[in-house]
This record gives sequence, structure tokens and C-alpha cells, in this order.
Amino acid sequence: MVQTISKLLGALLAVLLLYIVPAAQAAERQDDISGLNTYHSTVRFVDMVRTKGYITPTMYNDFMRDLELTGNIYEVDLEHMHKKYVPDYADAAKPDSFLGNYETVYDGYYNPQILPVLFPDNQQPKSDQLRRYTLMAGDYFTVRLHNTNRTPADLYKSWLLGGADSGKPAVTASYGGMVLNEDY
Repeated sequence: MVQTISKLLGALLAVLLLYIVPAAQAAERQDDISGLNTYHSTVRFVDMVRTKGYITPTMYNDFMRDLELTGNIYEVDLEHMHKKYVPDYADAAKPDSFLGNYETVYDGYYNPQILPVLFPDNQQPKSDQLRRYTLMAGDYFTVRLHNTNRTPADLYKSWLLGGADSGKPAVTASYGGMVLNEDY
């Protein structure tokens, strides 16, 4: 009886070591490759926006299509920080109390402000100038994203570790910088 149990345990261990562990490592490598592809696509999109100074629906759709090729589902956060100069007053109610200097502030625009410009409710063609989200030189543009689905590597980890789920996304990317140009 003891020999039968030990043989069964040995066979299970052999299956684990020969098939499941290499499959889990291959799934980890797939997450790494997805992460590299995601980061590369993010860098390409952000650099295009920073160079051109605008986002078109076609640019955004191409970026999302590149992300879909990894087989994951992503939550994408766009951030546009618009630079502006605000005069400094001793008393804001009195225009003649100007102190002679300006303060630099940034107004933040995010998905709820950017995506309706790219994808309005009306039937304008994609090439219409009104569907172009424009930025100015000196502004900052950043894209942050992470996957929302469970990858095969997540499933293997939770199975091998007894159901423990870290809740941490397997694939993330963040990239941004200053807008360099305004191509209109």
C-alpha cells in the first residue's frame, strides 16, 4: 500500500516537473513578451503624439489594435497636462495689484475629456479636423496602462500556489514626455 502511494506520488511529481512547471515558465515568458510589445507600442504612440502635437482617431485606434495583438485586455489612461502661465496678484479682485511675475500651472485633461473629442456622438468622418485632439508645445502627454484580464501565467501561479492571487497586473506600461511640436 505504501509503495503504491509512493509510486503515485512519484508519478504526480514527474508530471508536475515535466509538464506543468515548463508550461508555467512559458506562460511567464509570454507575459514578458507581451510587456515588451506593450511598452514598445506605447512608446511609439506617445512619441508620435509628442512629435505631431495632436491625436487622431486613426492614431488611437492603431495603438489600441497593437495592444490587442498581445491577447490581453488593457485599461488605458491618457493624460494631457496643459501648461499655462497665471499672473500673480496681491489681491485677485484688483487688476492693478499685479506683482510683476507669473506662476506656471498645469491643467490636467484625461480620458473623459480626450476621448469625446476623438469619438464624438455625431457621424463626422475620421479625417475631420474637429476629431483631432490638439496639444501645444511645452505640454506633457503620458499614457499609463495595465492588463485587466488574468493571463495564463496568473492562472498557473494561482494553481501552483494554492489559489493565491496577487491582484497585481501582469503587463503594465507607462511612458510620456513633453510635446515637442505642433503640426496642424
